[in-house]
Amino acid sequence: MLKALRFLGWPMLVGVLLALLIIQRYPQWVGLPPQSGHDSGVSRSLLSQSGPSSYANAVSSAAPAVVNLYTTKIVEKPATQMLDDPMLRQFLGNSLPNQRRLESSLGSAVIMSSDGYLLTNNHVTAGADQIIVALRDGRETIARVVGSDSETDLAVLKIDLTGLPVMHIGRSDNIRIGDVALAIGNPFGVGQTVTMGIISATGRNQLGLNTYEDFIQTDAAINPGNSGGALVDADGNLIGINTAIFSKSGGSQGIGFAIPVKLAMDVMQEIIQHGQVVRGWLGIEVQPLTAELAESFGLDGRPGIVVAGIYRDGPAQKAGLQPGDLIISIDGEPATDGRHSMNKVAQTQPGQKIGIEILRNGKPMTLTAEIGLRTPPETTQP
Repeated sequence: MLKALRFLGWPMLVGVLLALLIIQRYPQWVGLPPQSGHDSGVSRSLLSQSGPSSYANAVSSAAPAVVNLYTTKIVEKPATQMLDDPMLRQFLGNSLPNQRRLESSLGSAVIMSSDGYLLTNNHVTAGADQIIVALRDGRETIARVVGSDSETDLAVLKIDLTGLPVMHIGRSDNIRIGDVALAIGNPFGVGQTVTMGIISATGRNQLGLNTYEDFIQTDAAINPGNSGGALVDADGNLIGINTAIFSKSGGSQGIGFAIPVKLAMDVMQEIIQHGQVVRGWLGIEVQPLTAELAESFGLDGRPGIVVAGIYRDGPAQKAGLQPGDLIISIDGEPATDGRHSMNKVAQTQPGQKIGIEILRNGKPMTLTAEIGLRTPPETTQP
């Protein structure tokens, strides 16, 4: 008997302990009512607390540095609608009477420094005769345009006030799809407004909005008047300048675009230092290497961009590039996307020499080009 107890004792003890554990963790397995799961309650509590219930701290930090813009300009229009007829104007010439009218528009801007530099959109200030800046604390003043860049749709303004609130700068290259985003601006002129959404996408381009596009897409409501305002993260740090919306009605439909703060800061520094953005220029027009073109070149599956056109006396022509050349790499970086490669050239300082690897009639060649200065499409007026 003693030997039997010694032989069966340990298995019985382990079985009893295992049964007690099962009854405690899974009482429904033995017909008992389930306990109110303490652990699952903790998990639900932790999940519910993973995001803040309020973004008031972020807004109170960022909102004072977002200002409302009221721009006015004088335009000349025909005194009556009938006189605006093109055929009548062609017949009567420029002797038709015009009426001077005052047009106004709305926008937003972000205070970037304590000495009064503001960032906004070029389309907000373009052609304006007067720009009035209204701060959240009730102060108003007139701003002057330091410079603008239509190719990124950015403009830098300057105001002369003391004690200015300054926006905290975030990292637009660290944002992730799904991050919370807050849009602050002056939609429809109703006054400063905050809307919330998430980052829907990054690196949006080929939208036909600007020459250089690298947009943050968000579903935070952006409406007319929000242009030039701030897109901030959940901590109130600036990650973008609100610029455009995709809309069939003119109102927000959940697809808004902002210029990343890194690009905006680079443009602002260039404008403050040089009065314009200094960009490199190669003087070529390129097109992607389609499957049909790759087959004609005998380069099935090989990346590259095709030289579609060359500007006369430009850096590319002086370097020996020809239409039809297939560019394999520019300055050691593979040329897989025409827009990316041209942006790389634009970021190169004029006067710098770069190597260009090409294929011409199936033969590899390496050319050296001296980057030129890209002429702005329109003159910036300080």
